[in-house]
Amino acid sequence: MDILAVTIALSVLLLASTWSFARSYFLKGRLAGMEEAALEIIRGIRSHYEGAGQAPPAPVATAIEALGSPARHALDRKGVQRYQARLWVFGDAVGAACWRKGYAACRLRLSPPQDKIRIDLSVADLLHLSSLAHLGFKKMMPNDRDIELHRFGGEDHAIEVAYAVERLEHAIPDNIRSFDHAASRDALIRNWWPPQRKSA
Repeated sequence: MDILAVTIALSVLLLASTWSFARSYFLKGRLAGMEEAALEIIRGIRSHYEGAGQAPPAPVATAIEALGSPARHALDRKGVQRYQARLWVFGDAVGAACWRKGYAACRLRLSPPQDKIRIDLSVADLLHLSSLAHLGFKKMMPNDRDIELHRFGGEDHAIEVAYAVERLEHAIPDNIRSFDHAASRDALIRNWWPPQRKSA
């Protein structure tokens, strides 16, 4: 009877040790696979977050260093979760670095050169300004004898066109702009459409 009890106890211990060994072997293989995958990912995306001749950003370097530190001494579920947390930190750092690099490249590409000015105009503003530019061009020609009737359709039309011209003028840097015709245009509109005329 004692031999049977000892045999059962030894069998239970053998099964427990086999289970523990298999579990630790599985966790060790899982961590090794995660580390290898992380190294391959780092190799593959390095060109996306690094600049030419520049060191990687500090958060990315810290995350890579954390991924490279050995994690196999804690062969349990919490050890795997800790390494997964390192992967999350690495992914967040790389994502932020890639966004910053892409934003800087896009800003550099879309920014106008130093001697150029970029201004956003609506289609209505462009139509008003093109008609004014055409009329001004014709009136500046020495042989202009033509009398064309170009009139505003009302006060609202005049204010809208004046606003478009003012936006164009304000795009000119202050040290270059030697004129400010906004007040003159406002006075012309007020003189032609005085309040008493509008109320009559």
